[in-house]
Parts: sequence; structure tokens; C-alpha cells
Amino acid sequence: MPDPSNAAAPHKFTRYQSFVVYMLAFLQFAVIVDFMILSPLGAILIGDLHISTAQFGMVVSAYAFSAGIAGLLTAGFADRFDRKKLLLFFFTGFIVGTLLCGMATSYEFLLFARIFTGLFGGVIGSVSFAIIADLFPMNVRGQVMGTVQTSFSAAQVLGIPIGLILSNHWGWHMPFFAIAGIGAVVGIFVFVKLRPIDAHLKHQTNKHPLKHLWATASKPRYLVGFASTILLATGGFMLMPFGSAFSVNNLGISLDNLPVVYVSTGLCSMIAGPYLGRLSDRIGKFPLFVIGTLSCMAMVLWFTRLGITPLWVVVTINILLFITINARMVSASALASGGPELRDRGAYMSINSSIQQISGGVAAWIAGTIVYQATPHAPLEHYPMLGIVVATAMLITLPLMWNVNRMVEDSPAGTPAQQGH
Repeated sequence: MPDPSNAAAPHKFTRYQSFVVYMLAFLQFAVIVDFMILSPLGAILIGDLHISTAQFGMVVSAYAFSAGIAGLLTAGFADRFDRKKLLLFFFTGFIVGTLLCGMATSYEFLLFARIFTGLFGGVIGSVSFAIIADLFPMNVRGQVMGTVQTSFSAAQVLGIPIGLILSNHWGWHMPFFAIAGIGAVVGIFVFVKLRPIDAHLKHQTNKHPLKHLWATASKPRYLVGFASTILLATGGFMLMPFGSAFSVNNLGISLDNLPVVYVSTGLCSMIAGPYLGRLSDRIGKFPLFVIGTLSCMAMVLWFTRLGITPLWVVVTINILLFITINARMVSASALASGGPELRDRGAYMSINSSIQQISGGVAAWIAGTIVYQATPHAPLEHYPMLGIVVATAMLITLPLMWNVNRMVEDSPAGTPAQQGH
């Protein structure tokens, strides 16, 4: 554990390190906005393309499942290339896929475009986390993760509202064109400014990619990390799909006030993310994970039992809930990055990302079987039961993450492969 006296203040990154952190944060932002923007565009898309709600659901889920499959397909090759080249390859594919989404004029075209985008976009996160683990030591990795993961909040606060404004003025195609255009400009900066990240290649063997994938996926010391990822994905993906419906139909929040809840929550999460990252470096990743998990369990059990509630109370609870979720995810991501050995890092992150995507899809499906709504405007039933399931999953992650923490402490994997200066 780092000296608390040194960890109290934010670590001063070099100009290049700061560029890497903010570049990765933007790439995550672009991918998340592309994924999240589809849901609020649903009402427009269903009418414009003359598709059913079931077909729209297929368009949404196609991305997640193709992203999960892509991670597994890539895992065996992920440690055989310079991570810069790998990042540029997948980000270029993501831009092309997003451009295809903007060009879609039929359900079949859009479904193909979402599958194509997921195949490339779903791998960017795992490559980004491998880069972070390669360039930054464990004692500042929480600060880096805290900054990069503010992209989730930024997507909620900036990306979705701007996307909706663009779609209202120029049609639902425009948000995708905007993401592709801005992404292409940032991709050029990455190509020019990002240095090769290839120290891991010195540790490679001639093992066949499929054998490398299997060796990484079946290594006993990694299995506990994969198991914790499954349960970490459960909480968010179980609550998120029904969050707005619960707020409107159970808590009594009007549709006009719903953006207030999301924007205020996202803004506070953006501010809290870097501070939580630095706190994890100061007090330790696992202690922060424990604090975040126990607090989050309490918030979930409270939130899912609420009835008609004043707006300011709902906003406050949502802010606290998402801050505790951020505390869990920032500390868990930092811990996960320290688990794999250098020669396995890319494969491990790819498998981990795939598990997260697929587990999230399964969790959302399970949540749909628990929650019941008699009519489109009726209150959601069995939501407290959903809260119990989510809280139980969070509780089980504690011993799993304790084992991950012990693995990290006994492993040299927290040392960066090469320093960015």
C-alpha cells in the first residue's frame, strides 16, 4: 500500500501521461454514447423504420452480444500486437460501424450495422484497460481509472442530451454521423501522438492464439477475477433497464422532471469519479470496494422499496447510489488490472470485457423475468425482490474481490510494463 502521506495529494502526471488518460476517456465516452443513444431514440426509430418493439429490442441487444463475442475472438490475439495498433484498428472499425448506423434506411441494415459496431466497439474498453495497466503503476491506477470512467457520467450528462437535440433537428441519423466525425478527428490525434505500447511483446511465446486464449481463460488464479466480473455486471444491468419506468410509475416523477434526475446524477458522478480514484490509491482499492459495496447495498434496498417520493429526495438518493456504484467500479477496475501477468494482460482484459457484456445481457433478461408491469402506465411490481437479488450479488462479490486483492498483492503484475513520459 502506498504511503498515505504521499497519496493524499493527486499524482502529478506528465503531459504525455495526461494525454493518454484523457484520450482513453474520450474513446470510452464515444463508445458509451454510441451504445446508450439508441434507447432514447427508440420512439423515433420505431416509427421511421416501421419496426416492432421486439425488433427494436433486437437492435439494442445485438450490439452487446456481438461485443461479447468479439472480445472472446480477440483474446487469443490481443497480446501479439502493439496495443496502439490494436486500439487504432478497433476504433477505426467502430467509426465505420457508427457511420453505417447513420446511413441505415431499413431494419436489416441497422441490425447489421449494430452487430458490426459491436464487434469493434466492444473490444476498445479491454484494450484501453490493458494500456492503463501497461503505462501506470498500481499506486496511481485508481486515479487513472477514476478519470477514465467519468466517461460513463459524461455520456449521460452531455452525450445523450446533445444526441437527442441533434436527432430532433436533423433526424435520428445525425447523432451517429456526429460520433463518427468527432471520433475520426480524435483517431488522427491517437495515430500521431500515442507512442507504441509494445513492451509486452518481449514476454510473448509462440503459443497458438487459441491455446493462449484457453490458457488464460482456464488459469486458476484468473477464474476468481472472471467470477467477480460476472457479479459486478449484475447490479447495474439489472437496475438500469427499469430505472426510468420505476421513477415515473412508482416514485411519481414526471417525464419532464426525469432529465433533472439523470443530469444531476451524472454531473455529481463526473465530479466524484476522480476523487474516488485518488481515494482508492490512498486507502487501498479493496477497502474502498468494501465501503462502496456495503453502502451501495443499503442504497439499493432502500431505493427499490420507495413509493411516491419528492423529486429532491429521488435526486439525492440517485446521486448517492451512483457515487457508491462508482466507488465499486473504480476500485474493482483498478484491482482487475493488476491481476493478469504482462504476457496475458490483453487476453485477460478481452475475456473480462466479454464476460461483462454477456453477463449484463443475461442480467437484464433475468431482471425482466422478476419485474412485472400489468399495463404500460402501471407501477412496477416485485421491484423490492429485484433489489434483494442485486444486493445479494453485491455481497457475494466481497469474498471474490478479497481473493483478487490477495492475488494482486502477491503478484508483480501491478508494475507497469513501460512508463509513459
